[in-house]
Amino acid sequence: MLDLYPEAAALDPEEGEVATTELVVTDDVLVKAFALGPGARVEPHEHADATNVFHVLSGTVTVVRDDEEERVPAPGVVLNERGAVHGAHNDTEEVAVLTASLCPLPGGG
Repeated sequence: MLDLYPEAAALDPEEGEVATTELVVTDDVLVKAFALGPGARVEPHEHADATNVFHVLSGTVTVVRDDEEERVPAPGVVLNERGAVHGAHNDTEEVAVLTASLCPLPGGG
């Protein structure tokens, strides 16, 4: 099967919990799925040497990037440039699912 979305959609976090799975791992890219239960958060962090792109697949997440904060409903795409401090949280009552694509990986091609 070519479509990896069912792996992300199968994640079933509880309230306040983040469930994850790695969808793609190669020498130079990582695509990781995050399912955020109501009230859950991915704490702000940075990747000094990599670009990170969020794809909101279902629900609505509030994305935090540096000094910005914006609610992004599915479908949505958010670019987090190298060195940008970024994170996400779910302030809805429904599970929200997003992927984060990281490229290049540290030490990658």
